[in-house]
Amino acid sequence: MHITIQSPADLGLVVRTVRRHSKVRLDDLAATAGVSKQFTSDVEHGKPTVQLGLVLKLLAELGVSFDIDIPEEAARALATVRATAGVAQRGSMPADAPRRSRPPRSKKRD
Repeated sequence: MHITIQSPADLGLVVRTVRRHSKVRLDDLAATAGVSKQFTSDVEHGKPTVQLGLVLKLLAELGVSFDIDIPEEAARALATVRATAGVAQRGSMPADAPRRSRPPRSKKRD
């Protein structure tokens, strides 16, 4: 079944409902997904600043796919960009792709 997610609260409701329907405890889901219990609770309560990568881990653990519906023109452009960039269909970077490093943080002064 496809559900439209329009807010972090919508996503949290889906995660909580699927988890409970699967009879999985919150701490057990967190442990098997490799995230904290607090993080899992934050997702379920619709916290808008959670890390997307960790949310995807939770969804995968629950067997929930994450699909994005984009306009057809954008899909064609994306296919072209992927083909020319040599990026795999799943969106991962090739092993030999250069990685960007972050500039060092400046120390805070009191």
